[in-house]
Amino acid sequence: MSECSHDCSSCSSSCSERKEKQDFREKPHELSRINKVIAVVSGKGGVGKSLVTSMLAVQMSRKGFHTAILDADITGPSIPKAFGVHERAKGIDGGIIPCRTKTGIDIMSLNLLVENETDPVVWRGPIIAGTVKQFWTDVIWDKVDYMFVDMPPGTGDVPLTVFQSLPIDGIVVVTSPQELVSMIVGKAVKMARMMDIPILGIVENMSYVKCPDCGKELHIFGESKLDEVAKEYGIEVTDRIPINPEIAGAVDKGEIEFVKDEILQNNIAKISSL
Repeated sequence: MSECSHDCSSCSSSCSERKEKQDFREKPHELSRINKVIAVVSGKGGVGKSLVTSMLAVQMSRKGFHTAILDADITGPSIPKAFGVHERAKGIDGGIIPCRTKTGIDIMSLNLLVENETDPVVWRGPIIAGTVKQFWTDVIWDKVDYMFVDMPPGTGDVPLTVFQSLPIDGIVVVTSPQELVSMIVGKAVKMARMMDIPILGIVENMSYVKCPDCGKELHIFGESKLDEVAKEYGIEVTDRIPINPEIAGAVDKGEIEFVKDEILQNNIAKISSL
């Protein structure tokens, strides 16, 4: 008997040492047509992941692409609020129709299914992960050029489910300027690489605030470590988003789609050019 080479791709034997990767990807709804799927991730909560997801979807929509957002942050869904969408998603025979924003972006979120938007989601991990899968398998995503998946923070059940179940073409990592950013970004980056998912770049939110009188950039959360982190992990594409009352106000009013084009272009130019 020849010695095992551990090349399971060309071996028909079933042994305890097989290292062939299993494919856990779920098929989308039979009527769905989805081109690219980009996941927006963060190592911790509160860094503006949903904001970046929304801005990317809006910017790509303005470029003429049909975009969509799958809100996988089941326990903290904020995408409908940012777009001012409050109606409930509609079910038809064999599927669910996502809601559509004022400018034509398709979105699916748990807040579009519950009776009251403020009702808490007190579910265990497997149920939450199963719901995210259903947003992919049961929702009819019609002719979507770019789907952005707003992920929950961290590296738990739901991120793992998304990475394994959906054909993710790449991830965008969102972070903030705090000192612990390197460790947190590292966790998200290493998880993506373990799953063989390309990292498209890092976006630093709340990077600075610009003085309205003199125009000086004030780094109220400390000096940025973004360049160092990007270099450490070999990620070249980076964007910085300042603290901007106009962006915050638009999200609060459900009008993220109507932020001035130059604001989007100035702050997510590199990421949205991919």
